[in-house]
Amino acid sequence: MTSQDRTSPPQQQYAERSYRSPAALVGGALLLLLGLWLGGDALLRGDAHTKITALFALLLGVPLVVAFTLRPLVRAGEDRLTVRNPFRTITLPWGAVEDLRAAFSAEVFTSGGKYQLWAVPVSLRQRKKVSRQAARGSAPRPRFGLDADAGPVPRAMADQTLDELREIKERAAHRESAQGEPVVRWSYEVLAPLVVGAVGLAVMVAL
Repeated sequence: MTSQDRTSPPQQQYAERSYRSPAALVGGALLLLLGLWLGGDALLRGDAHTKITALFALLLGVPLVVAFTLRPLVRAGEDRLTVRNPFRTITLPWGAVEDLRAAFSAEVFTSGGKYQLWAVPVSLRQRKKVSRQAARGSAPRPRFGLDADAGPVPRAMADQTLDELREIKERAAHRESAQGEPVVRWSYEVLAPLVVGAVGLAVMVAL
């Protein structure tokens, strides 16, 4: 889920990190292929009404799939945290970030509210698995042999990601270049075709 940007400017002290959900990327790509195959077939073989209906369905479905699977991203830079959610992009200077938590979903808190981190899914199943491993690992183990201690039990991916983000925040929170107010921008490039597709599809179904 974690990748470091090796092309970051040399003046940066810390490499920029990006976090995404591999499962969402794979699922989104498969859904897009399926939708384009079905929609393309309808556009090529259907009558006029079917073609127009398929076109509006694609205008609705493709942005929706992209928004919830391919688009979500969390980018941790030296001075700010960028959160790209399905329909909004939130830019948070590290000085504005008060806390990062992961209960049923990963969230970042500021004085003005909280924002969900769609790109960092919380898996309760993975947490239970890690907890069982930790419970088994709490028993004393020999230092050598097959049962030797293999090191600390790994944490759930979401918790590990938030630990890294907290570490970056602590390093940058008091830096002057990391101060400022959160900036929220709506993703009109996703919303516009989605609305057009939804309205057009509703009209075609009603005819």
